[in-house]
Amino acid sequence: MILYNITMSLEPQIEREFLRWMKDEHMPAVMATDLPLENKVLKLLTEVDNGGVTYTFQYWFRTMEDFVTYQSLHQPALQQQVADRYANKYVSFRTLLEEA
Repeated sequence: MILYNITMSLEPQIEREFLRWMKDEHMPAVMATDLPLENKVLKLLTEVDNGGVTYTFQYWFRTMEDFVTYQSLHQPALQQQVADRYANKYVSFRTLLEEA
């Protein structure tokens, strides 16, 4: 299994609306590609004092091939939606992990 993890530090004033939009619209759109098997949202409890609040958005893929298909066919447009909607309101980084 492959875990695609997106870590995002948000400006506190957008937290509630951002989470609602992610859970109600963005994450269902990712899942509608039929490539991830499941997803989770986790809040970072050991917060770094950066003035923001941090979440991880996790998507599990059966194979690396499924992830690569998602990345090439769907990720650019979906990622752009987040960037357009919340420009300059967050910072993020992505990690790709394999279940051992």
